[in-house]
Amino acid sequence: MRRFSIAALAAVTLGAALSTGPAHAGPARAGAADPGTAHAGTAAPAHGIANCAAGICHFDVPPGTYDVKVLLGGDTASSTRITGETRRALLPESAAPAGERVARSFTVDVRTPEGEPTGPAGTAGLDLVIGGSAPALADIRVTPARHSRQIFLVGDSTVCDQPGDPYAGWGQHLPQYLRKGLSVANHADSGESTVTYRQDPRLWATVEPLVRPGDLVLIQLAHNDKTTDGVTYRANLEALVDGVRAKGGEPVLVTPIVRRWFNSDGTLDNNTALLVNGLGVDHPAVIRSVAADRLVPLIDLTAKTKAVVESLGTEASKALYLTNEKRDNTHTSVHGATVYAALVRDELLAQHLVPRGLVRAE
Repeated sequence: MRRFSIAALAAVTLGAALSTGPAHAGPARAGAADPGTAHAGTAAPAHGIANCAAGICHFDVPPGTYDVKVLLGGDTASSTRITGETRRALLPESAAPAGERVARSFTVDVRTPEGEPTGPAGTAGLDLVIGGSAPALADIRVTPARHSRQIFLVGDSTVCDQPGDPYAGWGQHLPQYLRKGLSVANHADSGESTVTYRQDPRLWATVEPLVRPGDLVLIQLAHNDKTTDGVTYRANLEALVDGVRAKGGEPVLVTPIVRRWFNSDGTLDNNTALLVNGLGVDHPAVIRSVAADRLVPLIDLTAKTKAVVESLGTEASKALYLTNEKRDNTHTSVHGATVYAALVRDELLAQHLVPRGLVRAE
């Protein structure tokens, strides 16, 4: 990728109006693109700032995986964050001193549907929103990712790319913690259990063929397994693990985030909050057992979110969920999703599942 010429760049802020030029489709990550629109080895021009206007950048690219490099900053001090597609957090708030430029990069998954797999198609191509407390974009380049790994997410509404505010899934906020070379393909979907995720052709049957050697597949399904018996629940988890391994990927089992449901003594309820269903199936316990028996890495998000919620207490923990907005103690706010995504990031690092150089510390 060429170097940016700072002297030739003009800062673009949210209020600026830019002329929009055409974008040209380039090749995408092998195995992830529509074979009718992308061809491996085809030379592709960089997609630049001519595709941005009034704080929104649109790139007419086919489904695939793309590297995005931005140059942030302007004449005055700035602070910029980037979201994209269906409200995905792709770059955290990044400061640039007055008159200086700061380079940042990330890798993004572009697909149809762009959000939940059973949801609306969304807009074609890649859409990025330039936001922040004082946003300034000096330049941007979008090119096909040549050497990237993906983190696939298999999950429910607490993980998915939620389409509307104030809802947010932790998978929706995980990308902001990753650098160029590692992207998140969030195939989590609202309302899914281990049973329905395997049955719906838009879900597991779509994800499995995309997995490549070296990819991670994080699996968090439990919230909607309210009527799934223990034998079936375990068998479904094992089938997902075996499917990932058959493709050369690495499965990672994730216990579900807790529900914010307190006992009178300030601890979380052992059944509702910790996801024991009406049949007496202790979902986190089954997940831990499968992980141990099948030698699968485990992210015990139940234990970690329990510790966070109980440490905050009954009042402060409301900010993590939609308690005040929706009387909802299951689904997370943007703040909660960001906090829980950081817990996942920390475990990915602690268990050496991803290289430290591909992860943002903050």
